[in-house]
Amino acid sequence: MQRLILVDGSVIIRKVGKRILSDLGYLVTEAEDTGSAMTLCEGGLPAVLIVDACLDGSAEFIREVRALPDGKAVKIYYCLIEAKLKAMMQGKRAGADDFLLKPFDRQILTKMFADQARTAA
Repeated sequence: MQRLILVDGSVIIRKVGKRILSDLGYLVTEAEDTGSAMTLCEGGLPAVLIVDACLDGSAEFIREVRALPDGKAVKIYYCLIEAKLKAMMQGKRAGADDFLLKPFDRQILTKMFADQARTAA
């Protein structure tokens, strides 16, 4: 089972995401801010990281994860409210692999993550 950390300031987004992603076979840990998420990452890197772009220090957090030993192996999704080029470029420059628009639902998360979960199983 792949570990996934969902970093978002919204309790609702974290609960919905955790329920759906757990159903897909991920071991999901929640973090409400980048500081908590960094502590989790220092204890053991996840296979997948979903980071809310609206959080303070989100781009810096991605850079810090990439700088950790094996940090380049983490699949990082930068979660945006809308597809704004400036925000997307900021995430890409920080080291994000891909983007996820929110609010998301079961259909969106299943489309993006089900194959990865099955591949790792």
